Amino acid sequence: MKFTLSWLKDHLDTTADADEVAAVLNRIGLEVEGIDDKAKALAPYVIARVVSAVQHPNADRLRVCMVDTGDGTPIQVVCGAPNARAGMTSVFAPPGTYIPGKNITLGKGVIRGVESNGMLCSEAELELSEDHDGIIDLPEDAPVGTAYASWAKLDDAVIEIAVTPDRPDALGIAGIARDLAAAGLGRLNTPPVATIPGEGFCPVEVSLDFAEDDAHLAPAFALRLVRGVKNGPSPDWLQKRLKAIGLRPINALVDITNYITFDRGRPLHVFDAAKVSGNLVVRRAQDGEEILALDGKTYKLDNGMVVIADDKGVESLAGIMGGEASGCDEGTTDVLIESALWDALNIAQTGRKLGIITDARYRFERGVDPAFTLPGIELATRLVLDLCGGVPSEVTLAGVIRDSHTPVRFPWSEVKRLSGLDLPQAEMETHLVALGFDVDNQGDTALVAAPSWRPDIEGKADLAEEIIRIAGLDRVASTPFPRLHATVAAPVLTLLQKRTRLAKRTLAARGLVEAVTWSFISHDEAVLFGGGDARLALANPIAADLSDMRPNLIPGLVKALQRNADRGFADVALFEVGQVFASDEPEGQTITAVAVRRGTAHAAGTGRRWDAEAKPVDAFDAKGDAFGLMTALGIATAGVQVVAGGPAWYHPGRSATLQFGPKAVIGAFGELHPRILAALDAKGPIVACEITLDLLPPPKAKPTKVKPKLSLPDFQPVTRDFAFVVEAGVAAADILKAAQGAERNLIADTSVFDIYEGAGVGEGKKSVAVAVVLQPTEKTLTDQDIEAVSAKIVAAVAKKTGATLRG
Repeated sequence: MKFTLSWLKDHLDTTADADEVAAVLNRIGLEVEGIDDKAKALAPYVIARVVSAVQHPNADRLRVCMVDTGDGTPIQVVCGAPNARAGMTSVFAPPGTYIPGKNITLGKGVIRGVESNGMLCSEAELELSEDHDGIIDLPEDAPVGTAYASWAKLDDAVIEIAVTPDRPDALGIAGIARDLAAAGLGRLNTPPVATIPGEGFCPVEVSLDFAEDDAHLAPAFALRLVRGVKNGPSPDWLQKRLKAIGLRPINALVDITNYITFDRGRPLHVFDAAKVSGNLVVRRAQDGEEILALDGKTYKLDNGMVVIADDKGVESLAGIMGGEASGCDEGTTDVLIESALWDALNIAQTGRKLGIITDARYRFERGVDPAFTLPGIELATRLVLDLCGGVPSEVTLAGVIRDSHTPVRFPWSEVKRLSGLDLPQAEMETHLVALGFDVDNQGDTALVAAPSWRPDIEGKADLAEEIIRIAGLDRVASTPFPRLHATVAAPVLTLLQKRTRLAKRTLAARGLVEAVTWSFISHDEAVLFGGGDARLALANPIAADLSDMRPNLIPGLVKALQRNADRGFADVALFEVGQVFASDEPEGQTITAVAVRRGTAHAAGTGRRWDAEAKPVDAFDAKGDAFGLMTALGIATAGVQVVAGGPAWYHPGRSATLQFGPKAVIGAFGELHPRILAALDAKGPIVACEITLDLLPPPKAKPTKVKPKLSLPDFQPVTRDFAFVVEAGVAAADILKAAQGAERNLIADTSVFDIYEGAGVGEGKKSVAVAVVLQPTEKTLTDQDIEAVSAKIVAAVAKKTGATLRG
């Protein structure tokens, strides 16, 4: 909502400047989004007369001008404007002035060898228009030395405020002035609206053609004919006000309706009476009807929309936009002025369907003052008569204007109960009365009726809010919450909440991008991922392919990967931490962390490299994500069992299940099955890992939260390599586990660095090479110590897996 300071002062007697007005607006809840104060921006610019203008000695297109700025000493300025001439009056900017149209700050300079001490300006350079063909040419009687902004009346600040949907009264300047006056910034002085007597009945009748259940769509419709008007450009004062707030003047009749829309928050519409055929009917649109609107576009209507029609068809979209066929132009001599009430919800729905945003729609869908329906048409008539002349008819009204507000019994103590602010009754009553409320003070309580322009007032809390808002929130004392415990309060977040947040940060740190996908997928996709239970089907799905609660996060992420690939981003890694649903019971809802990678989106880097082959992601990338996540969550990965093969949606030979035992499965990782990718219309390879955060064991309780002191070994670690020959079906993890258990106090780490199958190891066997790190803590290991530990490792591995040491 925009308005100028001078326009506001039509309704508010105050000497406050724009900054003071803005401060009070912010205090009472009408947040100021910006102030365009041209008086400040244009303060350095003065009216000056060009005493002489001679050809520049070194440039054909430049002139050297001597400029009189009113202080008695002419100033030399080099000017390139073609219209610069001796005797003209223009606008001068001295050195140090900021030129908004060029985004520069002037300084003294030398142009082609001639000193220049300022600038003669064009309108484009002052951002007053797009005219940059020459410097501003002012009338001869413009007073030299006077501030240009003041003389040109450009010192009117434009204030823009953000209006919340519950404050439609603040969409009119009169309503804003009322709030400011209630807050003590001046006296409200909104001119009263006088009734204009009409001559004869309005010849155009109006009927509201609705079923009884639809009467709310158009509660009231007022119409008046004004004959013999002379339409044309509106006067300068009206055009300047509309231009200041960003509106384009059209003609006097249309500009009057726009003016009243912003002045009083009352949208109106004018029809050219000569273009209206017969009487007007307000009704539902018929499916397939069309209207050529005033924006030049043709809109196809349906039965859910309300229109104003005549004998020829639809003439206007109710409360949104008029039609081109009955629009007013310079040839209009008889005009029909409309002031109506519309259903806010219907206006909003129609506007969304058609994609039309207008000032009228913006106000009607929030609710206009019903009591101003007839005063609005009277005010419009007064302006039409003043600016265009004519003879008005009487006003015809179809429907009934009702005020639905019922008085609220309000205990004065409610203000202190809700805010802690203890105000005298007289002050509270004064605030409400100043805002237009009808207050019947009955001692400790009052019977308060909200004004017609405040549809948001429903109960006691709303009234208390109004009192506090005007009294000032700064008067409410800040009171800390009482301590519930004598000691430090217990943590607020649960372990699962902490792990959910940490999982997101960890996966993002591994180069994955967070995605948020639908919680619903199609039934067929749900079946593919172990779901499809009828209890998890939505009763009223928003789309056919979003019919079931998701049993897994992978389908949504895979589709997101493919959408990126379709747009040229094939190497993408995504993650999501969210809810999945196995049943409709509380325990059937769990939180899962899933990471997916496609193309060459490895954790170490994406895309082709000059020093290595660009290999596609594989199951080990997914394993890295899984173990990186578990490590960050404080899970001891040494106890996690990696069992070959995963759920049915994974490739059977390129996946694994993560578990602490057969009954403690916590997740899986691997390459997705080609059959699954085909069903999701995606191309692979795509790898994924999934960890169910609810199933992870809690951390072991510690006697203290103090971190143990840093302990660094004093002795050099020793690494020994072993190559074991085992049956081909033996898991490498079993070998590592056996080696680790041979001497737990000495063995710090075990890892596989080579696997070989082929000649030299025997049919059906393989060689697994293992590196074992020995970390002494008490003394340096001797050869005998190392040999003894090595013998234990070989024996332990042989006992657990049947391995032999490779010769």
